[in-house]
Amino acid sequence: MGFFTRSRSPVRRDKPSVSTTGTAPNTTGAAPSSPYAFINRRPTFGGWVRTVWLDILTMAALGAVGLGVYEAPPAPTRNFPIYFNNGEVVFPETAYPLRKNIIPIWLAAFLASIIPITFILLLQIRIKSFWDANNAILGLLYSLINAAVFQVFIKWLIGGLRPHFLAVCDPDVSAAATGTGANGGTGFGYIMFTRAVCRGDKDQIDDSLESMPSGHSTAAFAGFVFLFLWLNAKLKLWSNYHPQMWKMTVVYAPLLGACLIGGSLTIDEFHHWYDVLAGAIIGTICAFGAYRMVYASIWDWRYNHIPLPRGHDGISFGKNMGYGGFENAVFTRKAGWGTFVEGSGAAGAAGAGGRHGHHHHHGHGRRSRSRSVGNGVYQGPEAV
Repeated sequence: MGFFTRSRSPVRRDKPSVSTTGTAPNTTGAAPSSPYAFINRRPTFGGWVRTVWLDILTMAALGAVGLGVYEAPPAPTRNFPIYFNNGEVVFPETAYPLRKNIIPIWLAAFLASIIPITFILLLQIRIKSFWDANNAILGLLYSLINAAVFQVFIKWLIGGLRPHFLAVCDPDVSAAATGTGANGGTGFGYIMFTRAVCRGDKDQIDDSLESMPSGHSTAAFAGFVFLFLWLNAKLKLWSNYHPQMWKMTVVYAPLLGACLIGGSLTIDEFHHWYDVLAGAIIGTICAFGAYRMVYASIWDWRYNHIPLPRGHDGISFGKNMGYGGFENAVFTRKAGWGTFVEGSGAAGAAGAGGRHGHHHHHGHGRRSRSRSVGNGVYQGPEAV
C-alpha cells in the first residue's frame, strides 16, 4: 500500500473533477469508457478557464502587490559606519565599485520561466498530456510568483547594504546635517551615519540598501529547482531501474544554471554570498511546495509524475487504483514506464507505470512483459 494511501478500495467517480464537454479524442491509453479516462483529456477552453480563473486572479493580485513593494523606498532607516576615527574604512565589503549586472534581473526571471516552460512543452511530444503541461506550468508560476513576493517584502522591510553601497552613496561625512560629534556621526565613537550623508543618485541608493535576499537567486532557484523535480519525475532518474547517465546530467543541469546565475552576483559585486544563499533557500522552498501542490509526490517514484486534478475528491492512492489515465504521463520508456494499457494488470486499474510488478501472476498461460502482481496489487514497473 502506498505512502499516500487515502482509500482501501478504488474510488470510481460518477462525475468528473473537471469539465469534459467538447474534449478532444482520447489518446492517452485509458479507454473512453473508463471511469478515470476523463481526467487525462483536453478540456474545452471554457472548461479550462473554470479550473484556473481563481489562480489567474491570485497571480495578478500578487504580481501587483509585489511590483508595488518593489517600487517602494526601503522601509527602515539604516545606520551604517563609513570610517573609523583614523580614516580607515569600517566595512571594505561595502566599498566595491558599482558595475553592471552580468545577468540583469529581467533576464534571470526570463530564463527561470521560459527555459522550464520550453522543456515542459517539448517533452509533451511524448508525454502528450494537456493536464500535465497545465499543472507543470501553473506549478512553475506558483513557485516564481510566491518566491518573488516573498523576497521583495524581505528586501523592503529588512534589506541590507550591497557590496557597492559606499560607491553609490558617495558619502560627505563633513557635511552631515544631523547627529552629534565632530563629523556629524552618532553612536559610540560617532562613527555611525544615515543616508543623509549620501550625495549619490536617490534611486541607486534605495536599491543599494536592499541587498538581502538576492532577487536573481530567488527567481533562478524557484524556476530551475521546479524544473529539476519535474525532469526527475518524467525521466524517472530515481526510480526502480538503473538509468543511463545522460538522464542524471539532464536532471541536474537546471541546478547548475541556478547556481551560475546566483554565483554571478558575487562576481559583479551586486550581492554578498549570504544574500545569494538566502534567495536560493526561498526559491527552493517555494519550488518544492509548488511541485507538491500540483503533483502527487515529490520523491515517491511511483506517483511523482501524476498531476493532481482539480476537484473535491482528487485521486485516491493505494491498492488496485487507477490514476486518471496519467499512468503514461512520463517521458522515459525504460522499465515499462509509459507503456501502460488499460485492462492489463490489476483489475484494469494499474498504478503508476506500464509493465509493472516485482512479482508476476502465475495464472497466465504465457509470460508477458505487462504482468500483474500475484495478489492483484500494483508494485510499480519492473526493469527491462
